[in-house]
Amino acid sequence: MCRNIKTLANFEPPTTDDEVRASALQFVRKLSGTTKPSRVNEAIFNQTVDDVTAAARRLIASLEIHSPPRNREEEARKAKERSQRRFA
Repeated sequence: MCRNIKTLANFEPPTTDDEVRASALQFVRKLSGTTKPSRVNEAIFNQTVDDVTAAARRLIASLEIHSPPRNREEEARKAKERSQRRFA
């Protein structure tokens, strides 16, 4: 799995549209193997990012989550600690 794609469900404050789109863009880049499509592929690349973004928004909105929302700052701190352990 691409390490740049972050968990977006169950956060307080809720995930923004920009965060969902950024995740979708990373996913499509990973699938296509390119960060910037050629001019001939640009339209389908952008349409796919839009489609994945819409699907991700539907998924996040539809999930039934019973645990309390996660705190963004706390999750960022944990990620930083994991990174420091991994690369120390």
